[in-house]
Amino acid sequence: MNTEIEAKLKVNSLEKLERQLSSLGAEFVEYQHHLDYYFDDDNSTFEKNDKCLRLRQQSTANVKQLFLTYKGPKEKDNFKKRLEIEIKVTGLKSTENLLTVLGYKKELVIEKSRNLWRLGHCLIALDSLPAIGSFVEIEGPGDLEIAEVQKKLGLENLQHILQSYAELITEKTC
Repeated sequence: MNTEIEAKLKVNSLEKLERQLSSLGAEFVEYQHHLDYYFDDDNSTFEKNDKCLRLRQQSTANVKQLFLTYKGPKEKDNFKKRLEIEIKVTGLKSTENLLTVLGYKKELVIEKSRNLWRLGHCLIALDSLPAIGSFVEIEGPGDLEIAEVQKKLGLENLQHILQSYAELITEKTC
């Protein structure tokens, strides 16, 4: 089991950050397109308990992959920290069918474009979501490494967003 530790920040320009990452010697990893399917039961157990069950269809230039992910409740912290268990699965429909017979239903679908970079020990995701705009996620092994990258990118004064994209989209559409 892994603990995901990240800073999520709302930004105006991803292009400017790409130029900064390049000038800092960051490594461009890949472009990804995500279709994220969020599941819950009839009682909204995951939502009520700040948990998440997500099926992600991830496409890159060469590969399509599926990941089933459970995320636990967020810990109280300056950064977004939560238990994350992710497994690779095959067959979108068969996985959806399995979740359905287990009592889960698809609640939300989110489409996202992501440019993934690596700087030091951190992964930097530059995310564009049609419904809510542009974001940077800096994920790393600990608070210090993440804060250092955030500062190098000139983003140290931006407020950390602790909500998931699903929460932000749900807030906007309600």
